[in-house]
Amino acid sequence: MQGPKISIISVVFNAQNTIERCINSVLGQKYKNIEYIIIDGGSIDNTVGIIEKYSANIDVFISEPDKGIYDAMNKGIARATGDVIGTINADDFFADNDVLYHIAKVFSEQDTSILYGDLDYIDPSEKVIRKWRSGKYSRGMFNWGWMPPHPTFYCKKSLFDKLGVYKLDYGSAGDYELMLRFIHFNNIDAYYLNKVLIKMVVGGVSNKSLSNRVQAMRFDLEAMRNNNIFLPMVTILFKPLRKIAQFF
Repeated sequence: MQGPKISIISVVFNAQNTIERCINSVLGQKYKNIEYIIIDGGSIDNTVGIIEKYSANIDVFISEPDKGIYDAMNKGIARATGDVIGTINADDFFADNDVLYHIAKVFSEQDTSILYGDLDYIDPSEKVIRKWRSGKYSRGMFNWGWMPPHPTFYCKKSLFDKLGVYKLDYGSAGDYELMLRFIHFNNIDAYYLNKVLIKMVVGGVSNKSLSNRVQAMRFDLEAMRNNNIFLPMVTILFKPLRKIAQFF
C-alpha cells in the first residue's frame, strides 16, 4: 500500500533496559514509509550506545539536555518531514507489526486529521494488567473525563503547524492539553481505530507520589479551564473514575 509518510518520535532518557525493545518494535513494522526520530535528553547510562547500534535505520538522532519530555517531543516535531506524526515512549512498544499499516490505511482512506486507538498497560514481565479501550469519540466527551491514550494519538503534521505544539507550562498534562486543544477546543474530527496499538509499561511521573498526583491534577484543571471545558471541577472527578473502569 502506498500511503502517507509517518514520522515516529521516541523520547528517551536513561532507558537502557527498554529502548532496544522500543526500537525493534518500530523497525519491525511491515509498513515501511516511515521516518524514525529519536530525541535523547543526554542519557548517562548505555542508552546512546544501544541507539547507535541502529543508526543506519534511524533518520534523526539527537542527544542533548532538554526541558523535559514535551520539549523533546517538540524538537522531534520540528525535524519531522512526514505527513503524519506519532510518538512512542522508550518504555513502550507496538502491540504487533501491523500497527502502522492500519494507521496509514485510515489516513489514506478516511477524511480525518487525527487518529487514536486502544492501549494495554503491562507490568515489567509484559503481563497485561489494565486495558484502555477508548471507544468512538463524540463532541463533548472531554467534559465527562474522556481522553484518548496519548501514545496512540496520531495527527497530520499540518495540525501542529496550524494549532501549535506541546506547551511546556502544563507540566505532566502537556499531552492532555494538546489533545484538548486539538479535538475539543478546535473541534477537529478524530477517528477511532478499534485496535490495540501500544503496550505501555505501567507507571509514569505524575503517579510516582501523592504530591505528583496533586500537581498533575492542578495542571489538568488549568488545561481544562484554558480549553473551554464546561465544568472543570466535575471533569476532574470523572477522569479517575474512567481509569478505574479500565480494570473491569
